[in-house]
Amino acid sequence: MRHVIFLKALMLAASLLASAPAAAEIRIIQSPGGQVGPFLDLFERVRESGERVVIDGPCLSACTLVLSIVPGERICVTRRAVLGFHAARSVDRRGRFSAEPEASDAVLAAYPGPVRDWISRRGGLSSRLLLLKGRDLAAIYPRCR
Repeated sequence: MRHVIFLKALMLAASLLASAPAAAEIRIIQSPGGQVGPFLDLFERVRESGERVVIDGPCLSACTLVLSIVPGERICVTRRAVLGFHAARSVDRRGRFSAEPEASDAVLAAYPGPVRDWISRRGGLSSRLLLLKGRDLAAIYPRCR
């Protein structure tokens, strides 16, 4: 009788493990950025899902919002990872860019402290693209395993 109960318990445990979803991940291979709204929506869904984010290439402009939305312990970087930061800007109907200093301040404030500090040590957000990569990036986010 004990043997039958043990086998049933073992089969139940095996079926639960088999049906449990595998830990998923989102891999950023190359993102030039773009409109902020879709990135905010995407990264909110990623945060809610519990998925891990692997940054495995350029993650520029609006893509870096992942750092503000997804918990840092769920982000890792590869040797190919590059984060690119610049000041917020808007584009009018004629394709002209305008600085958005209040939005830049809000974005900078939302980044994790070590990222904010790195940006500040390089003069802050401006129209110039700041690239965080290599050892500087690995000092802030762990290498993916």
